[in-house]
Amino acid sequence: MEPRYDPRTVEERWQARWAERRVHAASADPSRRKFYCLEMFPYPSGRIHMGHVRNYTIGDVVARQRRMRGFNVLHPIGWDAFGLPAENAAIERGIHPAVWTRDNIEYMRGQLRRMGFSYDWSRELATCHPRYYRWEQEFFLAMLDRGLAYRRTSVVNWCARCQTVLANEQVEDGRCWRCESVVGKRELEQWFLRITAYADELLAGCDTLVGWPEKVLTMQRNWIGKSVGTDLTFPLADREGGVTVFTTRPDTVFGATFVSVAVEHPLVAVLSAGTPEEGAVAEFVRRVRAQSSTERAEGKDGIFVGSYCRNPFTGARLPIYAASFVLMGYGAGAVMAVPCHDQRDFEFARAHAVPMRVVVQPEDTPLLDPGRMEAAYVGPGRLVGSGQFDGLPSEEAKQRITAAAEAGGFGKATTQYRLRDWGVSRQRYWGAPIPVVYCDRCGVVAVCRSDLPIVLPTDVELSGTGGSPLAKLERFVRTTCPQCDGPARRETDTFDTFVESSWYFLRYTSPNDDTRPFDRDALAYWLPVDQYIGGVEHAVLHLLYARFFTMALRDLGYTGAPNSAAALSEPFVNLLTQGMIIKDGAKMSKSKGNTVEPDYLIQRYGADSARLFSIFAAPPERDLDWSDQGIEGASRFLHRLWRIVARGQRWLVDAYGAGAAAEVAGANPTATGDGAEEARALRRLTHRTIARVTEDVERRQHFNTAIAAVMELVNGYAELLQEMPPADPALRAAVAEAVARTLVLLAPFVPHIASELWEGIGGGELDAVPWPAVDERALAEDVVEMVVQVNGKVRARFSVAPDTSEDAVLSQALADERVQAQISGKPIRKTLVVPGRLVSIVV
Repeated sequence: MEPRYDPRTVEERWQARWAERRVHAASADPSRRKFYCLEMFPYPSGRIHMGHVRNYTIGDVVARQRRMRGFNVLHPIGWDAFGLPAENAAIERGIHPAVWTRDNIEYMRGQLRRMGFSYDWSRELATCHPRYYRWEQEFFLAMLDRGLAYRRTSVVNWCARCQTVLANEQVEDGRCWRCESVVGKRELEQWFLRITAYADELLAGCDTLVGWPEKVLTMQRNWIGKSVGTDLTFPLADREGGVTVFTTRPDTVFGATFVSVAVEHPLVAVLSAGTPEEGAVAEFVRRVRAQSSTERAEGKDGIFVGSYCRNPFTGARLPIYAASFVLMGYGAGAVMAVPCHDQRDFEFARAHAVPMRVVVQPEDTPLLDPGRMEAAYVGPGRLVGSGQFDGLPSEEAKQRITAAAEAGGFGKATTQYRLRDWGVSRQRYWGAPIPVVYCDRCGVVAVCRSDLPIVLPTDVELSGTGGSPLAKLERFVRTTCPQCDGPARRETDTFDTFVESSWYFLRYTSPNDDTRPFDRDALAYWLPVDQYIGGVEHAVLHLLYARFFTMALRDLGYTGAPNSAAALSEPFVNLLTQGMIIKDGAKMSKSKGNTVEPDYLIQRYGADSARLFSIFAAPPERDLDWSDQGIEGASRFLHRLWRIVARGQRWLVDAYGAGAAAEVAGANPTATGDGAEEARALRRLTHRTIARVTEDVERRQHFNTAIAAVMELVNGYAELLQEMPPADPALRAAVAEAVARTLVLLAPFVPHIASELWEGIGGGELDAVPWPAVDERALAEDVVEMVVQVNGKVRARFSVAPDTSEDAVLSQALADERVQAQISGKPIRKTLVVPGRLVSIVV
């Protein structure tokens, strides 16, 4: 073993050996326990960044440790390769997206290999390859047959910069999730997947995902947004028809003083036509429709449309307002406004001088006065000013009023969801083609499955303007109708790239099978994913879509019989959401100029140092503050470990090679000799460390404290290795065990140096070594310290053997001179002995 640690030489040697021997390749084996570990696959943007390093190091630690635990581990990798960045980069650089993507994958693959991640590279896939998206097209056709895919005209989110539609989940604070441009609205024919058909199952499933962070589950529950309430129809005052509203507070209907409708509501133009307000209403509608969803939600703008409706219970005339904050996507696009019992209605009424009525009175408080209220009262109470419902508690009143509306024919109980169907059409080139054609005679016609895949043509010119180039490619657009053999036009929209990432974890089980999307046996063996790792920003994007796709494919028969016990309903058992990497007070990003290149770290410090720092600097779910001192500290620790082991290499090899393996695995805790006490103390520290690291990796997932525990162990024997070897046989065996256990415990975190040192001391192949077990005998204390309290204050400490009886412990405490000074001449009222910890005396 070289006396000096050279990370590059060590890492290149072990990476080549792992690749040559395919030690991380996995195959289904029903006789073994499986563990499927997966990190969210990367977009091939050109270079991996430190966020990738942290994310994939976490996954690699989990995968490697579970292998050592005896699990049959599947740990695959692939590329989320379609999407706008490739198309935009190609336009800017004058190269084809396929070339840009392929080159990036090749470079990033090399970076991931240099990090030493234990991927099964034989399962590598790229979503831009026809052999992958061919099955995605088939899934779409199956959904189309089942009514889970459909086409309709809708008002969609439109990013002018990206020139494409965005799903609601892809609009963040009114801006495009990719380019951060303000998102507008546009009316287009779009393809949708009926995710709302699974709203109840998606919501109920949140209660079963006990291995997910509660934050993510809360975000999904809120996004699904189930609301139980009542539809009420308010008849128009001066013409036929009515306005249907949805409310979760039917108990407040007697307090409604106006009705608000979305600017997109068809009644807005109808009711304002011919009124003095018509021009102002049209201008208001134009202005609001140009606003982002966030601007609308936060606003209080509104305008009287020139018409009235009537309260179906009281007959009162109520003005109708077009309001910016009412959205067509919720309920029927109209709400009844009860200013005294809804804060936004309260603020709107004050701004527009609309009357207010109190109809819910809180218990045991003076009667509310609308003129003196500083805010709406939104809590429960008893009804007032509500006719025959006066005096009823709110909850009972909701049921009674709903029943009365149903009996009167102007209302019904209903359930609404915030979740909307997933718009999957994108007006861009670099994506999977949607497999339908348009025939003047037959209408919308599905492509025949035998014609799949519909391959994305590569001979296109990308200009960045004028929409998708597919629409201009006659060779692609012109085709034949599968039903009548007449002329037809291909769909030129492509799938939202989140479609590809909604099922890739299933394809990993049989990525090279070109006859079917999944091998049923392989799928049944490997799924669900046992540990999934990625960013919390995907809580209502990828994670929700993946759950939906899993349920839909189950019902379509792709992943097993839908009603069988083995049917796959949830894709991920456990979810870990890692934090961001912060540098100079901001998230690391190229746009902020605060990135640190992993290639630089590997070249200067080595991959193991980069891995160690990325998981040692903070718990995985917390943001990590980058520091140059941190990466240097990680490197110093590995260099120190190398020196310690190299210094003792010769006698360690002799110890392991001379038949002392059993002694190394568990030195005799009753050994005698000059070093016996030190030996027992070191063995105790070694096995405490094993227990702590095992707990931190497997249950708590606090990898930083696991590393800290190993560092403490190294400190515990570093001084003992100044004498080479320790003269006492028991101490020599304890040190040999501690060094061996250090390398095994570090193997998942820094596999290159651990493997090199393990081989250097005669340990053989570290990949074949099982995770160490805790020797409970070694944890036993020779003595324990007892604390003595008198009237709650610590007065003495003394040591006893762990098995000393309580009576003997109490007698020793009472005989202590310091205790005697506190209790002399005073009656003892109470004593308590907590074994191994405390003696309490009350006088």
